[in-house]
Amino acid sequence: MSGDLAATRAFFGPRAAGWEAKFPGDGPRYRQAVAELAPPAGGAVADVACGTGRALPELRDAVGAGGAVFGVDVTAEMLAEAAARGRDKVATLVLADAMRLPFPTGRLDAVFAAGLLAHLGDPLAGLAELARVCRPGGRLAVFHPLGRAALARRHGRELSTEDIRAEPNIRAALAGAGWHCDSVDDGDERYLALATRE
Repeated sequence: MSGDLAATRAFFGPRAAGWEAKFPGDGPRYRQAVAELAPPAGGAVADVACGTGRALPELRDAVGAGGAVFGVDVTAEMLAEAAARGRDKVATLVLADAMRLPFPTGRLDAVFAAGLLAHLGDPLAGLAELARVCRPGGRLAVFHPLGRAALARRHGRELSTEDIRAEPNIRAALAGAGWHCDSVDDGDERYLALATRE
């Protein structure tokens, strides 16, 4: 297991049970982000780094009963919490590394990725892996329920121009990984970059 994976599991594992209680107001932002991602009815969609699966019911509603929804996370405790919340009834929960997703090339119509990039040792390779599993014309949402400036304040840090999520950086990274960046919303209330698979 890579150091990045071990660190991610060590951080999130003990926090899984109380994770949603810590951020109780995030639900409407997830709903709005899924609505803007707009996965197609009957399509296949994955929430990569799904954590407790907060977006999974919204993704299921979007694709309907005929669609396929996958919740992928590298931390078993997060997936156990998702199952405890009944989210295994609306999605297939998968323990896997975002850098090596267990999907065939072009399998998905859309990918939702909340808070993922900050936990990848190589975010560019991660975006390329998300592109690999998404069909041409498929959609990607890179999301966080807080904007970069608000998140930096929460952690007592300065906002960095080196952050991959800064608009010029995310546009270049997405283009280099096989995506066309459609929009970037980096306000205090949320971060949402939407892209289309080229």
